[in-house]
Amino acid sequence: MELWQSLKIALRALRVNKMRSFLTMLGIIIGIASVIAMVAIGSGAQKKISEQIASMGSNLILIIPGSTTTAGLRVGPGAAPTLTYDDARAIKAECPSVDAAAPNIRGGGQVVYANQNWSTIVMGITPDFLVVREWSLAAGRNLSQSDVDGATKNCLIGQTIVDNLFGSIDPIGKIIRIKKVPFTVVGVLEKKGQSPQGTDQDDIVYIPIRTAQRKVFGSPFPNAVGGIMVRARSSEDLDRAQEEVTALLKQRHHIGPTKENDFTVRNLTEIMSVASSSSQTMSLLLGAVASISLIVGGIGIMNIMLVSVTERTREIGIRMAIGAKQRDILLQFLTEAVLLTVFGGIIGIGLGVAGATAVSKVVGWTTLVSTKAILIAFVFSGGVGIFFGFYPAQKASRLNPIDALRYE
Repeated sequence: MELWQSLKIALRALRVNKMRSFLTMLGIIIGIASVIAMVAIGSGAQKKISEQIASMGSNLILIIPGSTTTAGLRVGPGAAPTLTYDDARAIKAECPSVDAAAPNIRGGGQVVYANQNWSTIVMGITPDFLVVREWSLAAGRNLSQSDVDGATKNCLIGQTIVDNLFGSIDPIGKIIRIKKVPFTVVGVLEKKGQSPQGTDQDDIVYIPIRTAQRKVFGSPFPNAVGGIMVRARSSEDLDRAQEEVTALLKQRHHIGPTKENDFTVRNLTEIMSVASSSSQTMSLLLGAVASISLIVGGIGIMNIMLVSVTERTREIGIRMAIGAKQRDILLQFLTEAVLLTVFGGIIGIGLGVAGATAVSKVVGWTTLVSTKAILIAFVFSGGVGIFFGFYPAQKASRLNPIDALRYE
């Protein structure tokens, strides 16, 4: 009953000074809205990075050509063809912790269909490539080992190629030209979206690696590949697979203990985990920065409540004189402070959700407003009211009734 009475008195006091009450709430409104919007933007960025990481595949190891020294001239990683198609086959056959190994060779080219053309990435691969990347087909079939061994002119295309060359036409079985070489489309890949580096993974054409080496790109080193993607059998086998691959390549390339490796082995899972962790840290920082405005809003509430106590000193004295106890006065002013922050919190949550939605639509950023963040913001707003309203309420409850009655 006491709480209900305090609530009615608090609501009446807030209605008497509507403008001051609104201005007092403004700091909380801005603070809560900022926290909701910033956390939504940070969570959205984290979700997008997680999706991009997942699109790359799991338990991945990337092997690229390393730096080499020829006639005293040292060249950087990837500049010399130190990896071969046979290296990839040996990795799959001789490394127990490896599930699949996919050599690839990459280049650019103009792709033409009928009167449409598109500049894109062309990559020579083996059937294991889709296994390593965990990439499924929307239509058609994968490239087969016979396509690779026979250097056939078959290809797979991404959704971006479909959109720009074929539109609503079914591409399966159609002939496209890559660097004036005709290829038959045998498969269309499912949409992958952006990679963690920001490139469009669907803007690509895959052809058999032997075809790429012999008929499209050409090379003075016909067996060389641009890189090898390896998938470990499980996340627990990842480090072991990396060690096995390194040991095997050192043996195949005749690299002694004191010599520098002519290849580089990178654990993509670790690199991507760092990116995800960085995004999570940024999300927390955004939330922490926005929370500062909540503290400022709380200080504003404390200031206004102290002014209110001073203005209503005589009223407090009268209430005490007719029997109100210290806890009644404390409860009354504490209720006013909590109501201010809760009302401000509700408005702030609405503005924060609206702001996050607006950012998503106008700027195109991914935002994610979670129910958990809204509940935390609501509870936190009430906590701010209790924390910053307690001192003014306590000061009011400790006033001497006689001095309060004499106050002018």
